[in-house]
Amino acid sequence: MKFFLIAAVDQAMGIGKKGVMPWHLKEDLKYFNRITRGDGHNAVIMGRATWDSIPEDFRPLKNRLNLVLSKNVDYQIPEDGKIVDSLDAALETTRKLKMKEVFVIGGARVFAQTIGHPDCAGIYLTEIQKTFGCDTFFPKIDEKKFKKTSQSEVHEDKGIKFKFVRYDKIL
Repeated sequence: MKFFLIAAVDQAMGIGKKGVMPWHLKEDLKYFNRITRGDGHNAVIMGRATWDSIPEDFRPLKNRLNLVLSKNVDYQIPEDGKIVDSLDAALETTRKLKMKEVFVIGGARVFAQTIGHPDCAGIYLTEIQKTFGCDTFFPKIDEKKFKKTSQSEVHEDKGIKFKFVRYDKIL
């Protein structure tokens, strides 16, 4: 099952600080929801810490199958989500359920594990034109493996400029 990574990064490729995203860009959240929801038969895969970082009122992420990676199979999440112990188990679940699109949404260790996976088809990045002193980072994008295929105009929210960029795996 092919999948995409999706993240927002600052200029230093930072994705988080002290367990949370250090920015709140409404347009980026709308973009994330639109891309990952699709027609409502998509899945998102995330690490347990990413799951925990989502405010309780917003989890599970609606209209998407939420797959949470954790070695603790007794970890409890609402029935709209599912605990899986590996990326392979998550991908097998998406195959069995015939999910249309699959997105890996974080965190750093999960991104590092999946960016080189043979089934990683591409990356959706919100590139924020500012640094936030992050302590958690998105992995380096190998330009020999991924090619920038689209880029939006520059948007601005609360004085923060950003753009939406897509990278596709070079076959």
